Amino acid sequence: MSWTDVLDVAAAACLLAGCLLSLLAALGMIRFPDLLSRMHAATKPQVLGLVLVLVGLGLRLRDERTLGLLLLVVLFQFSTAPIASHMAGRAAFRAGQVDHDLLVTDELSETLESHEEPRGAP
Repeated sequence: MSWTDVLDVAAAACLLAGCLLSLLAALGMIRFPDLLSRMHAATKPQVLGLVLVLVGLGLRLRDERTLGLLLLVVLFQFSTAPIASHMAGRAAFRAGQVDHDLLVTDELSETLESHEEPRGAP
């Protein structure tokens, strides 16, 4: 067995694991009961699934330029997905879409009650 065969098997394993995590993220979006749980399912396994798919693709293609581009995609995904999820969760909390009975810790309600934040455009 040569190194290319070993890399191809590793690439296939990464691709399958990434697809499985993306499928689990989609199932979590359908099955979880509340908004915050669904956001968790949409962010964490989806990002790891994408990273595994990109690692598998990099192992399969073995081109320096392509690896650089795939690394940029991973970096942008790592930097934008948590911020987007946080902002969507905060907006949903302010809009009253969160079931407060399911929260373990609620630190945002005290902040919103004591501090008036401007709404809309300046």
